[in-house]
Amino acid sequence: MQQTKSQGLMFESSRPIPLPAANATANHFPPESKFFYDLSEGNNSFNSTKSYLKPIDNPALQILWQCPIQANRYTNHIRVSAVVRNITQIPPEPLKPEKRIFWNPTIISLPYWAENQYLVVSRIVTDGNHQENVICEANICYLGSGEDAKAGEKPCTEDDLKLLGPAGGMRCASPPISLNVPPTPAEQCYGKFQTYVDVPGFHDPRIFWSGKGEPLMMVNTQSRYACFGLWMIDLRSLLPPLQNLLASSPAHPSLGPLKSYPTLTELTRNPPSTRSTIEKNWLPFFTESGESYIHYDLSHPTNTSIRGRTFAKLLGNGFTTTNLTDPLELPCLIDEDDKDADPVKRGGTWHQATNSLRLILCNRTDPKCQASDENTVFFAVIHRKFPNYLDLPLRYERYFMVWSATPPFGLVGISKHPILMANETASGWTESQNWDDDPVNVAMVAAFKEKHHIARDLLHNTTTTSNSSSSSQTTISQEPYGGKPYWAYFTYTVSIAYAWGRSGMDGAEVRDEVGDKNVGYLDDEVVLGIGIDDMGQGFARARVGELVGCLRSCGGRAYGSAE
Repeated sequence: MQQTKSQGLMFESSRPIPLPAANATANHFPPESKFFYDLSEGNNSFNSTKSYLKPIDNPALQILWQCPIQANRYTNHIRVSAVVRNITQIPPEPLKPEKRIFWNPTIISLPYWAENQYLVVSRIVTDGNHQENVICEANICYLGSGEDAKAGEKPCTEDDLKLLGPAGGMRCASPPISLNVPPTPAEQCYGKFQTYVDVPGFHDPRIFWSGKGEPLMMVNTQSRYACFGLWMIDLRSLLPPLQNLLASSPAHPSLGPLKSYPTLTELTRNPPSTRSTIEKNWLPFFTESGESYIHYDLSHPTNTSIRGRTFAKLLGNGFTTTNLTDPLELPCLIDEDDKDADPVKRGGTWHQATNSLRLILCNRTDPKCQASDENTVFFAVIHRKFPNYLDLPLRYERYFMVWSATPPFGLVGISKHPILMANETASGWTESQNWDDDPVNVAMVAAFKEKHHIARDLLHNTTTTSNSSSSSQTTISQEPYGGKPYWAYFTYTVSIAYAWGRSGMDGAEVRDEVGDKNVGYLDDEVVLGIGIDDMGQGFARARVGELVGCLRSCGGRAYGSAE
């Protein structure tokens, strides 16, 4: 069978052989009683460990409340220094022209001994009658002298810049190949959802490293228990060369981590009465000991909500415990913007967005930095989604949610302000309002307005008369007033992963094993996979400490200490 070499892994050019789906209904057994959630404070084992501090009172968390950046006075966003750059699936010396459109990238970094830096899974824009996803190995190229380049990065070539633009970006090292998973039955699609039954392929893939170093992919496809559900599979089952790579660590030769999901396995919600017709955007997290959990919902408990924040422990074969959320946890997600004077800020809803990462709240380069229960957390991206007048997406605001890495995994904090990358804009406001936090753009707009005698922001064309000329001069004086334009209608964050080439003491390269891919420090960088307008893709590489600062502290528990 013909093969295509990608400088690292050997991908077969034909589709992988479909694998059987794990039968999650066979040999069903109930979880042990200790895994069930008990609303009684005295019986909840999570409540019987040690004294409890509210997040705001925990000295190890103080770095999370600091706000070095001022929010935009119009949009309320904080703009960080990282930029969104392009991704292209066109490899060097392509064998044929590429006309497909790729979007929704989900990205993980490969281990340090791999010849390429990243794995990228992207969706392909289709006619809607089927779903298609591809995977490739990819690398980031650097611009300029390379002083800030990471280990293994190469300078951008003219061909790179032709495809990626002047900022460079990420490029597949070989042609992307289709990812194929077994078709699954849709046993609960009724009414308006009936048309979903016959749509082949999976959508909304997420790839990430488990706490044990497994390269996992979670996909959304037809469900045994609902209409659409979430399924998990180890990427090594779809890409056998990945197994060889993970078994070839120079420091720790082995067979690689054991597979928890060797076949496509549906994840469940327990009890069955809590399941939805359409399940999506579940968020996995992994403890230091390697245990796995699924975070289902974000919405806080109210009298009008059936569910509040819910998560459960994975027990194996897709089965889970019942809800393990601490019954004494105070709500943290709030909808105060519904009372905002600016109508553009009303009507948002919270949604989970990415996988999670474990984070130690100190710098890797600090000799005094030591991990502890108090300074170790999980973090992930969540969205606040705002609709337009047609009830279609107007914008997805990016927030970071942080929660404790030890039971009962209580919420710690959520971004006070939505986060924009340096070159992003937010729909709903004018261009000059979007860039009001950019001093260069403010100066450009001020100069333009002074030249054309514009006293205030105008949202339509107008005619002005120049006092410096005896004749009347017509000028189109409208947004962006000589400043920066919109960058995209909307963007959304698909995945988050620690970046390739992390640095330690004295700038030395950190040679972490795959079991360390899910944990990092404040001075590490992450790569965010970003979808653009449902028809494009990009990524941003940012320092963690810049993303998880300026949080709003959650209230913790309804009482001060565990009994």
